[in-house]
Amino acid sequence: MKIVVLGGGGKMGSLAAQDLTLNEAVDEVVIADLNVEMAQAVADTLGSEKVRVQQADLRDHTATVALLRDADACVNATVYYTNLAVMEACLEAGTHYTDLGGLFFTTRKQLELHDRFVEAGISAVLGMGSAPGVPNLQARYAADRLDTIEYIRIYDGIKPPPPDRMAFTYAVPTIIDEMTLKPMVFRDGEFQECDPLSEFEDYEFCEPLGRLPMHLSLHSEVATLPLSFADKGVRECFFKINYWGMSPELVDKLKVLAEFGLASTELVNVNGTSVTPRDVLFALMEAYVPPSTDFLAPPDRQPPDWVKEIVTEVHGTRAGREVTYRLGTVTCKGALPTGVVPARGAVWQALGRVRPGVHPPELAFDDPVAFLKELEVRDIYTRVTTTECL
Repeated sequence: MKIVVLGGGGKMGSLAAQDLTLNEAVDEVVIADLNVEMAQAVADTLGSEKVRVQQADLRDHTATVALLRDADACVNATVYYTNLAVMEACLEAGTHYTDLGGLFFTTRKQLELHDRFVEAGISAVLGMGSAPGVPNLQARYAADRLDTIEYIRIYDGIKPPPPDRMAFTYAVPTIIDEMTLKPMVFRDGEFQECDPLSEFEDYEFCEPLGRLPMHLSLHSEVATLPLSFADKGVRECFFKINYWGMSPELVDKLKVLAEFGLASTELVNVNGTSVTPRDVLFALMEAYVPPSTDFLAPPDRQPPDWVKEIVTEVHGTRAGREVTYRLGTVTCKGALPTGVVPARGAVWQALGRVRPGVHPPELAFDDPVAFLKELEVRDIYTRVTTTECL
C-alpha cells in the first residue's frame, strides 16, 4: 500500500507520515511538499525505509496528478485553500482522498463533488483530523444509540501554553481565518452567523486540563452533522475551542493586528509595490512557527508536551427517555489526533472500507467504535459517559 502525504513536511502532515510509517499495512509513504528541505528533515527524523521524499507544487495540476496516479490514497495536509484542487487531481489520478477540514464553507463546496467520485469509484473523506474528524465519529456513536437528537455540542480543549509563548502550532492562514471569520452555528433548524470569539463558557475537561474558557470558532463539523442526522431532529450544533491552543495574550496581539487591517487580502501600494497586508503578516508570523520535527516523537525522544481532550456532547431521547452522551477523546503522549486520524482514515480507504463518493466522517465510517479503538495504538483513548434519569 502506498500513501502520499501532501504537505508532509508540515506539522500535521509530518504526524500523519509518522503514523503511516508505523502501520504494517503501509509499504510506502511519500512525503510530498513544496519545501523539499522540510520534507527531507521529517524523513530523516522518522528514519524509516518506507519513506520517499518528493517535491510537490499544487499549482502544477499535471505534475500533481502524476504524483498521485499510482498511490492508493492521498492525505491532503496542506492549507484548506487547496482542497478542491487536490480533489480534482485525485479524480483524474483515481486516488482516494482525505483532508483535515475545509473550515465550513470549503467543506460544503467539496460535498458537491460526490457524484463525480462515485462515478470514478473512489472515496473522499472530508475533515479527518483532530477536530473535525474525532467529533464527527463521536457524534455518530451517539446518534446510532438515540432515536432523536436535540443538540450536538463540541468542545476542543487544549493545554494552555505559557502566557509569553509566541508560537503557532498549525497552518498560520487557517489560524487567522478561524480568528477573523464569523463562526457558524446551527440553531432552531437553521445555520446562523455569530461573532468571532463569542459565547464564552467554562467547560470541565479531564485532568490535567480541568476547567477551560471556551468560545465559538468557525469549523467544518457544524457544516455536516446537522444535515447528516437531520432525520433525528437536530436543533443545535456548535463548535468551541480555547484560543486555538494559543495563550489569550497572543490571541489579543493578533486581534490588534487584524483590527489594523493586517489580515486584509486587499492590495496595498507600498513605495510602488503592490502587496497584500495578509501576505506580509503571514511572512512575519512564519518566524514563530516551530519546526515540524519538534512535533514528532521517535522512540529515542521525549514526546512533545501537550494534552488535548476533544469532547462531544449529544443530547436526545431513546425509547422516550432523555439521554445525554459525553464522549471524550484524550491524548497526551505525542500522537496528536490531527495527524493520526487522517493517516488511519486513508488506510481504511485504501483497504476499500469506505464506499465511493464524498463523505463527512460521520457517514464515511460505519463502525466508529472500531475506528476510535484503533487510535489506542497511538495512546489516543476515548471514554463514554451516559447520563439519564432513573
